[in-house]
Amino acid sequence: MPKPLNILMVEDSQDDADLILVELRRAGYAPECQCVETGPEFLAGLEKLPDIILSDYSLPQFSGLQALEHLQTSGLNIPFILISGTIGEEAAVKAMKLGATDYLLKDKLARLAQVVERALEQKHLWDERNRAQKELVWKTAFLEAQVDSALDAILVVDEHTKRILQNQRLFDLFKVPDYIACDDDDAKLLQHVVRQMRNPKQFSERVAHLYAHPDETGRDEIELANGTVLDRYSAPVRDKTGKYYGRIWTFRDITEQRQLEAQFRQSQKMEEIGQLAGGVAHDFNNILAIIQMQSELLKFHGRLSPEQVGFADQIGETVQRAAALTRQLLLFSRREVFQPHHLDLSQSITNTVKMLNRILGENIQMQLKLAAEPMFINADAAMMDQVLLNLTVNARDAMPNGGRLIIETAGVEFDDFAVSQTPLARPGSFVCLSVSDSGCGISPEILPKIFEPFFTTKGVGKGTGLGLATVLGIVQQHQGWINIYSEVNRGTTFRIYLPQLTENAVVKISQAIPVELRGGHETILLVEDDSVLRLSVQTALTQLGYRILEASTGAKALEVWSQHHNQIELLLTDLVMPGRMTGKDLAQCLHQENPKLRVIYMSGYSTEVIGKNFPLIEGVDLLTKPFQIAKLTHAIRTKLDG
Repeated sequence: MPKPLNILMVEDSQDDADLILVELRRAGYAPECQCVETGPEFLAGLEKLPDIILSDYSLPQFSGLQALEHLQTSGLNIPFILISGTIGEEAAVKAMKLGATDYLLKDKLARLAQVVERALEQKHLWDERNRAQKELVWKTAFLEAQVDSALDAILVVDEHTKRILQNQRLFDLFKVPDYIACDDDDAKLLQHVVRQMRNPKQFSERVAHLYAHPDETGRDEIELANGTVLDRYSAPVRDKTGKYYGRIWTFRDITEQRQLEAQFRQSQKMEEIGQLAGGVAHDFNNILAIIQMQSELLKFHGRLSPEQVGFADQIGETVQRAAALTRQLLLFSRREVFQPHHLDLSQSITNTVKMLNRILGENIQMQLKLAAEPMFINADAAMMDQVLLNLTVNARDAMPNGGRLIIETAGVEFDDFAVSQTPLARPGSFVCLSVSDSGCGISPEILPKIFEPFFTTKGVGKGTGLGLATVLGIVQQHQGWINIYSEVNRGTTFRIYLPQLTENAVVKISQAIPVELRGGHETILLVEDDSVLRLSVQTALTQLGYRILEASTGAKALEVWSQHHNQIELLLTDLVMPGRMTGKDLAQCLHQENPKLRVIYMSGYSTEVIGKNFPLIEGVDLLTKPFQIAKLTHAIRTKLDG
């Protein structure tokens, strides 16, 4: 089948043109030809993109060399063959130098097909090479763009550790100076990278090992001298045939990831310790409640000597001291019953000054800088006292040779800009409690650990390590946060931020529990799983005239209720009991049958069990263990008489 061939012919002789076409048809081509004789006609013919140009050397108004010049100017890659009867060798050489593909004498037209075929083949090869070069340029540009936009630092080196490729991220991550980055000295760059390592010797040994074993890939974590943690990966670079060209190294900054993982592990550890501490404190409070009740029952009989009464009182005082320790555990684990009230923080601090002065001693001067206007917050007053007490003790221990303690309160507003500059902050109005000392300060290595439970720098027997952990737990429970500023030998400042109440709040002052014991004759359903504590409470209330029906679980309490529900006027129940039914569940179940049933809960904790939508008033709806008999009887009479 004839091969199509689109020809642009520069020829003024129709006979010569016909001869050329005859030869091409004889060689198996199906030519389509446009003949031109002038420059404008030639340029118009180029626009049709012919397959080949066949040109006479000399025409009356045009020439082959002029046509060749127009072709070169156009930038088109079209084979150009000079065909002439008069061209000499010198002119032919000149034409070839100007870009002609070939030349042919008109009396040698028998060779025309070979010349055309060779020219078309050369064009095809040139087009393929040009396409490959363009593809290579595009791929190179794409690769460079990918490398430069990568979040990882990338370095590619050959088998002789000569740098082949790197990206800007490498220079940024390893703080490469401009004079090294712009230098072609690969040794300087590699030496600088190694010097940034915290352990350069180990890195160098690893590099040497990988080059000695070119088929190995390597991945590990390294740390830079500035604390940055990198995920380092290295792999051999080979082509499709397996030929080895060198190695690629990538370095990814995973510092933030490792910090987040450490924070997550720390939070898990805190939660586990908190659960343990809360459980221990709850069980210990049950034991303390038994001791408290038994010591008071001893005094009930009235047969003790004054000395023996003193011993019983000392037992009660010891119970209260032990209860304070369990309270710290519960505060730390956030399982303490949270009883918030509207509280003026400045006034609360003023009320504790005497106690704080006794703690500090004579060689430490305390200075108060309290806000002139009330600083109202929604807070548990006892917990706020605990925060101030723990920070004061911490400051005292930091100033063994004396110093100055400054306690300040102030109102603070946080807008979006302030929030962006302050870790943990959020927009709104807050009260800032600041406690500053002039003590020994906290070193940068110790500072991140100070809120860890049981962490202490004090000697054995001089600290539990729960003080600051408790402070953090209380502050977070009050929806606040803590900022710390400390320098070695220049003191420490704790700044606590708590949400401020905008309304004019009134501080509620709890009334003291009467000392006298008031009894009665009502029937009380007592539900407590600890048999000794249940017996102690039953004994005390029975001696005061009450009729006590008892049960150890919620399920057994329902059985008692089914037999005596018409007689029972008050339910006194523990909140946390074995089995699936809590004290809260039991009360709700009984209230369905008798909505007027009075209920008092007992518990060593827990806000988790009680829930945010289940508020209880301390001393009225809730008795926290351990409690005194007077407090128990007062709560019972308040409920029954109310």
